[in-house]
Amino acid sequence: MLLYRSAAWFAKGLREYTKSGYESASKDFVPDDLEVQVPGRAFMVTGGNSGIGKATAMEIAKRGGTVHLVCRDHSRAEGARAEIIRESGNQNIFLHIVDLSVPKSIWKFVENFKQEHTLNVLINNAGCMVNKRELTEDGLEKNFATNTLGVYVLTTALIPVLEKEHDPRVITVSSGGMLVQKLNIDDLQSERTAFDGTMVYAQNKMAGPGQSPGSQPELAG
Repeated sequence: MLLYRSAAWFAKGLREYTKSGYESASKDFVPDDLEVQVPGRAFMVTGGNSGIGKATAMEIAKRGGTVHLVCRDHSRAEGARAEIIRESGNQNIFLHIVDLSVPKSIWKFVENFKQEHTLNVLINNAGCMVNKRELTEDGLEKNFATNTLGVYVLTTALIPVLEKEHDPRVITVSSGGMLVQKLNIDDLQSERTAFDGTMVYAQNKMAGPGQSPGSQPELAG
């Protein structure tokens, strides 16, 4: 059974997560689907200062949406915010410095956020891959605290805020890398086996909302 499962996931990876897989899937893309404008809608993007998060924030800003960047590094985040404003011409770009590995920091952030802002879409993009086992101030393994627990806490805290708006959404970015691991619910903080940051990351992604790449749990509007 294990051999079959491994072979099946390997085939799926080749089919869907390689360059050829992307090129094959792109034949069904409809370019007009991306030609939308979103003024009046607010989006929160975690890890929005680089990579996929930054690209997502940039495209939303260009389409008129209000963007809330949730980042950990203030200097890098300020640079990203300035670039997004400059290239999009959109001034409605807000920056929030939050350590997503610390639950109490997340709750405090949300309490302040909901007093001043509305939110239509939460995009859980931020993640980390710490290759040496490290504990947070709460005694949680750093990768687990950020990639799994942090996503859960932020999403749970923001659901009441999202539900106040029309057509709210939660989008959680995952990774094809999760396919290399089977979820071990008895060792979510990687205490019982040799620590491997890459494998821990895969475990975290497997444990995340939806448990499928690009999954989009949708709230009732």
